[in-house]
Amino acid sequence: MNAARPLFFIALGLFGLYAVEFGVVGILPLIVDRFGITVARAGWLVALFALIVAVCGPFMVLWLSRFDRRRVLAGSLFVFAACSALSAWAADFVTLMLLRIVPALLHPVFFAQAFAAAVALYPPSRATHATTMAFVGTSMGLVLGVPLAAWIGTRFSWEASFLFCALVNGVAGAGLLLMLPAGAPGSRSAAGRSSAVLRKPALWLNILSTVLVFATMFSVYSYAAEYLARVTGLGGEAISALLVVFGVGGVAGNLLAGRLLGRNLVRTAVLYPLALGGAYLVLFTLGSPSLVAMVVICLLWGAVHTSGLVVSQVWLTSAAPEAPAFATSLYISAANLGVMLGSAVGGGFISANGMQGALWSGWLFAALALLSMLLKVRLFDRRPDGLLRH
Repeated sequence: MNAARPLFFIALGLFGLYAVEFGVVGILPLIVDRFGITVARAGWLVALFALIVAVCGPFMVLWLSRFDRRRVLAGSLFVFAACSALSAWAADFVTLMLLRIVPALLHPVFFAQAFAAAVALYPPSRATHATTMAFVGTSMGLVLGVPLAAWIGTRFSWEASFLFCALVNGVAGAGLLLMLPAGAPGSRSAAGRSSAVLRKPALWLNILSTVLVFATMFSVYSYAAEYLARVTGLGGEAISALLVVFGVGGVAGNLLAGRLLGRNLVRTAVLYPLALGGAYLVLFTLGSPSLVAMVVICLLWGAVHTSGLVVSQVWLTSAAPEAPAFATSLYISAANLGVMLGSAVGGGFISANGMQGALWSGWLFAALALLSMLLKVRLFDRRPDGLLRH
């Protein structure tokens, strides 16, 4: 069988997964208007999803690893599609929130099984290629899912954004069901051996840093569309265009971050909170109704923001090289805990201080992330001669 075909649907499924999780960010202003709620309350669409992933993820992965991989992957995507379609007809905000619960429970299951399935399609010598190609779907979902949802919502309706997510996930699910070979269930003993890395203090500091980095990112990004609407006064289609620019910057930022990490992991990771805090300072001081100025700012913001994905993942997994798969599952939980924390605290700051409060929340978490990274470097990342490792 041609491995490229099932790999395409794995990548499409990952795109659909992140469109479900973060697509609401792009249509948040429309949801606020539709249900007559505050921005902070609407932000819980992101925060609740992330909280469920963070708390329930490892248990769901362990439970469903006993079943056929193809059916688990396709079934998860069909559930994403069904809940997205039902969200388009949600009568009230509470119903919309409830329809986020089941997709959130299956999010880490699909993520973990998708990468395992991608690697299984190729011989061991091409495992890196398989992982990289699968990550295309993840990257596109994260950097393009939001602006695409925003554009569809603005041009048609917020309901159409949910129907688009339903269509993508339905197609991906059908493709996997038809193209992906049946996979053997996972090994519990391997999971037990991997969990031994939890006894490493350095890993826990890296987990803390990852939580704080994502809180820094999503204190502001969870409210990106609403922030741009209120601060710049630009229309819906202009904001959708700015979010596309944000995504383009994100792709470039990921490529640059990958190169910098290859040269010096510790230095790149430690400088990241400072870079994102600096991007927020540019947004705070130079944000204006000028579309040209905002294109430049969003390009910078997107590049720095999105590079945090690869920076934090490499930073966390570097503390557990003997168990990369298990470390990746910890990264998923830590990242979503950070998303929940940043969204919730950012919403609280907005309620207290207006939209600029999101930036203050971001700066607070950036400072905490920097401190946690410096502590880890101080305790664990110095050689006997005092020089930094990596």
